Amino acid sequence: MTRTTLSVAHGPAAEPTRVLARFEDWARRTPKAPAVIDGTGTWTYQDLDAAAALAAKDLADRVKPGDLVGVCLDRSTALVVTAVALARIGAVYLPLGPRPGERRIRAVTEDLDVACLIGDPGVLPEEYRGGEHVPLLLPTDGVNAPAAAVAAFAGPVRGTRRAPEGTLYAVLTSGSTGRPKAVAVAEASLSVALDWYRAETGIAPGDRQSLLIGVAFDPHLLELWAGLTSGAALVPAPDDTRWDSQVLTDWWRDTGLTHAVAATPTVEPLLDRPWPQGLELRHLVVGGDRMRRRPGADVTATVHNAYGPAEATVLTTAHAMRATDPQAGDQAPPPIGTALPGVTLVVTDAEGRPVARGEDGELRVGGHCLALGYLDAELTALRFTTPAPDLAVPGVDRLYRTGDRVRMNPDGSLDFLGRLDDQVKISGVRIEPAEVEAAFEQDPRVRTAVVTVLRDSAGHGRLVAHVRTADGAEPAPAELLDAVRSWLPEQAVPTAVRIVDGFPLDANGKVDRPALTAREQDRTQAQAQAPAPGAPRTAATDDLADAATTATERLVLTTVRDLLGRPGTALGDNFTDAGGTSIIAARLLAAVEGETGVRLRAPELLRSTDLRTFAALIDHRRTPRPEGA
Repeated sequence: MTRTTLSVAHGPAAEPTRVLARFEDWARRTPKAPAVIDGTGTWTYQDLDAAAALAAKDLADRVKPGDLVGVCLDRSTALVVTAVALARIGAVYLPLGPRPGERRIRAVTEDLDVACLIGDPGVLPEEYRGGEHVPLLLPTDGVNAPAAAVAAFAGPVRGTRRAPEGTLYAVLTSGSTGRPKAVAVAEASLSVALDWYRAETGIAPGDRQSLLIGVAFDPHLLELWAGLTSGAALVPAPDDTRWDSQVLTDWWRDTGLTHAVAATPTVEPLLDRPWPQGLELRHLVVGGDRMRRRPGADVTATVHNAYGPAEATVLTTAHAMRATDPQAGDQAPPPIGTALPGVTLVVTDAEGRPVARGEDGELRVGGHCLALGYLDAELTALRFTTPAPDLAVPGVDRLYRTGDRVRMNPDGSLDFLGRLDDQVKISGVRIEPAEVEAAFEQDPRVRTAVVTVLRDSAGHGRLVAHVRTADGAEPAPAELLDAVRSWLPEQAVPTAVRIVDGFPLDANGKVDRPALTAREQDRTQAQAQAPAPGAPRTAATDDLADAATTATERLVLTTVRDLLGRPGTALGDNFTDAGGTSIIAARLLAAVEGETGVRLRAPELLRSTDLRTFAALIDHRRTPRPEGA
């Protein structure tokens, strides 16, 4: 009789270590070694240590151990100094991004006991611009550097939720209640992930580590502390690297990067063309979205397909792919990997019982990787569960319910199959449609909003908001989109708003989201017949059917329509107004270069008033200049 193997897998044994102490050790051992290479400037470990000590001293009178500190800085030396300074104080680093929306900040500070915000006073939310400021001597030179930096204190009324004792950092994730959830992570949990990263990639003094991931998202902490705890140098990325994969690889080459972390959608276009030559990149960790193909045999770096929610400290599984693998270049999605050290994986049914290997189920994660929980005890109890006595996993006293549907293979590796709930990934970022809906419903002109997801043939998603307005209100869709931008991260802003009189209901009386999605799909197909709002478009008046449309205009328009999933897009439309994002811009630029040989930068696309102007720029670039011109 064959015994069924359950979907339970343990990573190698691991013991937590120290994070800050490891950096301080390198500062003592190699004080003159570069810690941050920022544009044309270099900060040594000694420089960084001294700057962090000074910042910690300036904050010490007002910021205490355990205090939450919102960090509103971009990828820069200033950000690195701040992270070290807060760790030294014992304060909790809460990254919010360089320009957090005022309403989002208000929602966070109403819930959480945030001691202060650190950032450029010129871009801080209004209520913090006029409050008490403590100047900080953070670096103001280099990539993405602030013009000045202060710790800004608002009034005495703050939220009540504090971070649990021992928290190193907290990050915000999308919340189904319409307000972001804060996840608290201890130094010990981050240390286990860093120990794996150093062992797996061999990062060491003399190497260069990217600082590329957006600051509001937790993988940037893996980058930041991986460099500082290995004696390597961090290299902050200019902003345009996230828009253009060609710019990204040029930056890798020009800076001599040896190690990088990047979002899967950013890397995907690189795998569709020959791998760039002349790179020193040895290890590339990608994650945040499903990887749809394996790297080819020409990819000279080891590519690690990683998976992990913020609640399990950045990453919990990884699958390494090398040029010498027999499967190199396969078009099938690779697995998301096996358990990292100190990680336990359990694939369960709806009752929480492990299923047999090969069966689908919900992934639950346990071990040293787990966060301390949310800054909300009720939510923590709901998502971080105690295994039942008869289903107990040895050495694991808590399991986090990821809400992800996976399948465990015989070797313990996982295949990612999608979400079990309404949560979706857009451009590699986890989005709760309910949070987007709540942002719309803050507007007094909106009675109800329902957000659906449309996917193209490649599986890339975009959000569409269906809005029922309040009695007597007649807002334009563009006005509603502008209003929610201060509430939401870029990836959560829908590409379109549809004003509706009501919503279709299912047999249980709930909003029939599949019916809304089907309606939107029909609409996008019909848009191909509409040249402008309110006027029907025929084949004769469609830009693609117009004899005056140039070949380049056809290329641009066809590509944008395919990428946006909006057949009604016209040459007179502005790229961002039509729903263009940083990820879509990167794909458009790559497609244009592949067809025309013309390489353009993202700012040139964004500065173009409409798609016709962008096409004209392409033609101008590839038109040979007369001799002597």
